[in-house]
Formats: sequence, structure tokens, C-alpha cells
Amino acid sequence: MRIVVADDSFLLREGLQLLLAEAGHEVVASVADGPSFVAAVLEHRPDVGIVDVRMPPTHTDEGLRAAVEVRRAWPEARLLVLSQYVEVAYAEDLLAAAEGGVGYLLKDRVSDLDELATALDTVSRGGTALDPQVVRRLMGARRDPLAALTPREHEVLALMAEGRSNSAIAEAMVVTGGAVEKHTQRIFAKLGLSPDDDTAHRRVAAVVRFLRSGR
Repeated sequence: MRIVVADDSFLLREGLQLLLAEAGHEVVASVADGPSFVAAVLEHRPDVGIVDVRMPPTHTDEGLRAAVEVRRAWPEARLLVLSQYVEVAYAEDLLAAAEGGVGYLLKDRVSDLDELATALDTVSRGGTALDPQVVRRLMGARRDPLAALTPREHEVLALMAEGRSNSAIAEAMVVTGGAVEKHTQRIFAKLGLSPDDDTAHRRVAAVVRFLRSGR
């Protein structure tokens, strides 16, 4: 296969290239950030693009956002996302943004050539490859909606629980008010809080769930 690799760790990129070459694949581009990954995938049109979830500058979800951007520009793109940890919200966002041809694999699995080969083959054929730990956490998230929140959404909800307004949250997080509004709407949706209720009621209900969770 022809593959594009994106990870901000030079050692991991080099290690991946060696593993992929050993398995008979060709790495046509190796990059260290989200925008470069988008550009490389759209230029080379590889069989699979491999991208880390967390990359510069914030090390939160740049890789995931890059994957979503690629799929918007090239819906047929096949993408395998790597993560150091099981991040349920990112897995759900990835699956929601694609219809097959995607995978979510923990980095610990990458050293296992058989597992990596299986994931690459599944994704390249248009299937979905999920790490077993991700599947277990996704099932658990169905019982705990807060587990589906991204770290950024958890931060917004925690500040909300302190009684801060959207403008105060935006100031604390150094983001725009519009960004905070988007986060709050996603929080409400993930917690199953109906848009038919007024915003103040949903805000209170979200904070109550957060406080009861003990997070």
C-alpha cells in the first residue's frame, strides 16, 4: 500500500516507516502536524493515511480534525487514527464523520505487525477497524454520557459548574464566545438534554450531572 504518516514524534514516525517498509508498504509522505497531513493526503491520494490524534499546537484533537477535513475534501479517503490512550469522544467523532474506511488503534498495538496489517487491510477495503479497548470504552460510554465528552468539553462543563457565564468561560480558556457556545451545544447533545428545554434549564441539568459524577 501507499501510505501517508502523521505524528509529531520523530521517533514514532521513523519507527512506523520501518515497520511499514518491512511489511512491504511504501510511505509516500511523513509529516508532523495536522495541516501537513491534510495537504499530503490530498496530494498523494494514498491507500491509507495514518494520523495521531494529538499533535501541535495544543496536543488535543488536531489529528482528528485533520482526518475530518480530509474526508470532507476527499470522501473516499481511508484513514487510520492512532492514540496513546482510549479517548471515547474522539472515536465517536471519527465514526460519526465517516462511513467505513476508518480505524482507531492504540499506539501500543502498532508494534504488533499482525494487528497493524489487519487494521490497514480492513481500512483500505472500506471497513472499520477499532481497537478492542476502544470498543469496550464505547460500550461503557453508552452508560456514562460524561465519558463521551472531549477534554475540552469537560473543561467547559467544569467552568460552567463554577457558575461562570459563557463570556467568562471564553476568557478563562482564551477562546471566542462562539467556540464556547459550540462546546456547550455539543455537551447538551451528548448528555441527551433536549433542545426543547430552555438553555438555562439544560445548563443546570448538565452541571448537576457533572457534580454527581464526582469528576
